[in-house]
Amino acid sequence: MGDTSTTERTTGPPETGRTAELEAALEGHRAELTAYAYRMLGSAFEAEDAVQETMIRAWRGIEGFEGRAALRSWLYRIATNVCLDMLKGKQRRARPIDLSPAGTAETALGVALPEAAWIEPIPDGRVLPEDGDPAEVAESKESIRLAFVAALQRLPPRQRAVLILREVLRWKAGEVAELLDTTVVSVNSALQRARAALARTGSRPARPLDEAEHELVTRYVDAFERYDMDALTAVLREDAFWSMPPFELWLRSHGDVVAWCLGPGIGCRDSRLVPIAANGSPAFGQYKPSETEDVLEPWSLQVLEVSGDRIDGITFFLDTARWFPLFDLPPRLEV
Repeated sequence: MGDTSTTERTTGPPETGRTAELEAALEGHRAELTAYAYRMLGSAFEAEDAVQETMIRAWRGIEGFEGRAALRSWLYRIATNVCLDMLKGKQRRARPIDLSPAGTAETALGVALPEAAWIEPIPDGRVLPEDGDPAEVAESKESIRLAFVAALQRLPPRQRAVLILREVLRWKAGEVAELLDTTVVSVNSALQRARAALARTGSRPARPLDEAEHELVTRYVDAFERYDMDALTAVLREDAFWSMPPFELWLRSHGDVVAWCLGPGIGCRDSRLVPIAANGSPAFGQYKPSETEDVLEPWSLQVLEVSGDRIDGITFFLDTARWFPLFDLPPRLEV
């Protein structure tokens, strides 16, 4: 996203001694608003657009803001309205595993679906405070995991907002009712329905990785880079999924994962994985050998889902032209 100061200043209050102070106050909420919009929309780019629009509306209306509500609450009200407007008439974003049964290594990839079909990854740095309380940062990471964000997209937009505000951000029912211009009874009813719907998906915010799980991820990286299929399947659950947006095909079994890696995916042999911070999860930029000697080219952005002593699934986002710049990954690696 570009610098917004020019647009905001042409439509906002006149230049005064308060300008810098107001800008700092608004910008101080950008990361948490981006996290909120991402949970609502399931898209990194749409979340940034939503927050951009929120900031512009806030700047335009700041002179009329009388401070009867906290600035943070006022910004969340604006952001919620922006997100609800953006969600009107749109299909929900999902993961491949939410759309169709598992395929096999012999199944054709098929036609790439549009980007609007998918839950997108997001850099931790865009949604987590740089100097936040460690416990709060850990909790924020848990609620931006791909599986949880995908589950949120199953809820109607207003229920989604209620659940995020009440369960993730810990707002009181009265505060949410005021934000949404409704009653506490309506908020509690929406929350009850949202909880029930989320429970049916079996999804909930994940906990931070422990030491053993970090070691598991290290073993995965070693196995993948050596392309050792026995070591690779040893860190995957037997029913772990292997999905590749923007394609609908996904796999679920050690046999199909191995057959894919040694068949259609053989070009991934001798890849290198560069660690990144995405969705509060272990994640990597994958580079595979190119036609140019001693050069590795972008192939996928991998996001792992881990629980206990095995990896539950891996999402390989293949649109590297879209994702590598967002995560500040280099256009190639020299080896």
